[in-house]
Amino acid sequence: MSDQSLLQMQGIRKSFVGVEVLHGVDLDLRAGEIHAIVGENGAGKSTLMKTLAGVHAPDEGTIRIDGEEVTFHHPAAAQAAGVGIVYQEFNLLPDRNVAENVFIGREPRKAGLVDRRRMERETAALLEEVGESSFGPRTPVRWLSVAQQQVVEIVKARSLNARILVLDEPTAALAEGEVELLFTLVRRLQELGVGILYISHRLREVFALSDRITVIKDGGVVKTLDTSATNQRELVNLMVGRELDGYFPPRGDKADLGNVRLAVKQLSTPLLRDVSFEVRAGEIVGLAGLQGSGRTQIARAVFGADPVTAGTVEVDGKSVRFKHPRQAVKAGLGFITEDRKAEGLALAQSIADNMMLAVRTVLPARKRRSTPGLMSVRELAEVTELRARGPEQEVRFLSGGNQQKVVLSKWLQTQPQILIFDEPTRGIDVGAKAGIHDLIRKLAKDGVAVLMISSELPELIGMSDRILVMHEGRLAGELPGGASEPQIMELATGAQDEVAA
Repeated sequence: MSDQSLLQMQGIRKSFVGVEVLHGVDLDLRAGEIHAIVGENGAGKSTLMKTLAGVHAPDEGTIRIDGEEVTFHHPAAAQAAGVGIVYQEFNLLPDRNVAENVFIGREPRKAGLVDRRRMERETAALLEEVGESSFGPRTPVRWLSVAQQQVVEIVKARSLNARILVLDEPTAALAEGEVELLFTLVRRLQELGVGILYISHRLREVFALSDRITVIKDGGVVKTLDTSATNQRELVNLMVGRELDGYFPPRGDKADLGNVRLAVKQLSTPLLRDVSFEVRAGEIVGLAGLQGSGRTQIARAVFGADPVTAGTVEVDGKSVRFKHPRQAVKAGLGFITEDRKAEGLALAQSIADNMMLAVRTVLPARKRRSTPGLMSVRELAEVTELRARGPEQEVRFLSGGNQQKVVLSKWLQTQPQILIFDEPTRGIDVGAKAGIHDLIRKLAKDGVAVLMISSELPELIGMSDRILVMHEGRLAGELPGGASEPQIMELATGAQDEVAA
């Protein structure tokens, strides 16, 4: 890392509809530095980065690149100045190949026609620059994994000569095994002198990768620290403004577990083979595995969203075969899906409407009025500690953590006895994670059987009473709560089978 200042943002202020969301933010970035930006959802991180990228114009303050003041009225101007940003949601055309995506809208031309050879040659050089050899310029984007698509986005930024690269939650959609591949790419860019602003809620990654860390809270900078001079506890305290007593609530007593609520026996689908397990009332069973191992497929098959070719599912000792998720909901199941925006919420509708979505599918209005235990919108908001202006606020304007709490509220209203969580805290800040972990533990204490899928191994280890590990569509093994990460990864990668062979 060089001592040369590549980027300086000074006194940045930004307001929307009269509400100031950035309060005089100062931030600097050095050439070849990985500078992490952390803070709770809604702290102002994304607004600050969009200001740098030319999406928003600051109301006050200055931006300097290489010591020269710049003003961006459009993202194209920021790109021309060497600023690239890779958002959490990619902007790629799946039916075009890699080279076409990298140069879309600015294809090199020869005699008035697109010069495909040059485009592919330059894309190949960019892929080589970042050390990517698993696919080429002609590979259709549709064929690429999420991690590979992310490489395409980074290469697209590099094709614009980006010297300042913003990565917004770059590992949110990556499996555990793909994270290190991203780290290798980021370090390669660092060696090339690129300054990287790295936004992440995953503190373990922040400490593994960054040189410095800036904490943002309520639209202002709390502190900038050398990574080597701080620790996770200090960082959490700065982010949330209070002490968090441990990252995970204590486990319940095994003696308090009830009867088997969910029993899956030799379940098979086109992607699963002979999967069997049980979840008891009051138990949190974690489900681990690499991307594509079949974790989500289990949840979808149990919930009636995917067809089952063989095996049985039992709820409270009774064999069931759900042909539609509505039947699962009526039987007492709830499913917090992996992608809350696409599958869990109606983003343009209000909080109140979203909270009632699931119960409306199984109870007509006249029965809802006479069903005991149903909570009001206000009561649901209190239980989940939802922060919002009011029940009529549109869900799309909430932070990720509060959106997830609306999803939870939606299912709590159905009074579920079995809850499946798929990536319950993905893209959520530390404070909101703690609240959701507490709620999951409370639900289990109240007798709900919980099946929890997560790519974050510390979360599985800290929350689960038992951990089931998937590998290539099969259940590779079971581990007790508190098992180590190497134990989980050994089963998840099939290493144990290779040693046995």
